[in-house]
Amino acid sequence: MSDELQLPRPIRVFLSFVALLRVNGFAVAPEQTTAFLAAIELLGPRSIETIRQAGLATLAPPPERRATYDRLFDLHFLGSEAIDQAGAEDEEVVRLQEEGRGEDEALLADEANESGLVAARAEALVERRFAPSQTGEALRRLAREAPARLSRRRGHRRMRARRGPWADLRRTLRESVRSDGEVLRLGRLKRRTRPRKVLLLIDVSGSMKGRTDDNMKLAHAVVHAAPNVEVFTFGTRLTRVSRALRLKRREQALSAAAHLVSDWDGGTRIGDALQAFLAVPRFGGYARGAAAVIISDGLERGDPSALRDAVAKLSRRAWRLSWLTPLASGPGFQPQTEALITIRRFVDDLVDGGSTAAIVSHVLSLGQRKAA
Repeated sequence: MSDELQLPRPIRVFLSFVALLRVNGFAVAPEQTTAFLAAIELLGPRSIETIRQAGLATLAPPPERRATYDRLFDLHFLGSEAIDQAGAEDEEVVRLQEEGRGEDEALLADEANESGLVAARAEALVERRFAPSQTGEALRRLAREAPARLSRRRGHRRMRARRGPWADLRRTLRESVRSDGEVLRLGRLKRRTRPRKVLLLIDVSGSMKGRTDDNMKLAHAVVHAAPNVEVFTFGTRLTRVSRALRLKRREQALSAAAHLVSDWDGGTRIGDALQAFLAVPRFGGYARGAAAVIISDGLERGDPSALRDAVAKLSRRAWRLSWLTPLASGPGFQPQTEALITIRRFVDDLVDGGSTAAIVSHVLSLGQRKAA
């Protein structure tokens, strides 16, 4: 049985529109979402305009943001037609994609970053095919050592132990029956340990295109090495790819992820993407108490203050926040870009992310950190 409630596909379309509004700063209460669905059922709906009017009546966007509401509505429900009409105005809108939504949008690659060396702001929607790479040994090491070395946390349940802070009275009394009521040994209890959540946020923009294939293969390996892993990609959009990567065969999993993510090798808006992640309560919950790892070069083209605020908030929610960048390849690395300088004081680790072996070593070393 699936852990997540499977809603009918028509309802998921309307709920994802509400999530898109929240990502872009609209305050929508759960009661308004329920009223939105009830209004759509009452109206039919007869046309796309009836859905628009139902949203205006129940979701109540502020009058000064009516134009933004209409643009988000058109992008969500009209797809490629709205992209053609939006033009340059659409650059400031961050779109949220979840599993099952990526295949509905047009694939645009006219402005793709061919060099992969500089950050771009413009959005480019492309489809990706993953090529073979020489990362097998590092991924085999991850699969082999992860069960013993990945970070764990103390759970609330208790288990038997030779030494522990609590007395196991039930076991002690049960054993005393065998010795005519004498307590010969006091049983002890300690807390169980559970695997800590892992959150991977992977930059798939044009400036990271040289590492994207290997980073996605690494993400697939981490998903299968740990029981509680969430993976998101970001560039000009935020896309959850966790479910696709849970497919056992790597080729199938990467192919499914390739169809979900549509901003491969495009622009870079890290701050907006992280703000979008934190704006969705369910996504923000994935970060709480997790070992959060951001793999990005930090070549930001958006507002540095948005990136700073998002990283600060994420660091307060996560157990440990690591930023892995290919720029930190040398032993005496000092951040030079404005984005990395801005976020340096909020991250626990700012280390090398230029190779799969380096990333695997860091992920495995998180289990040696002091438990929270």
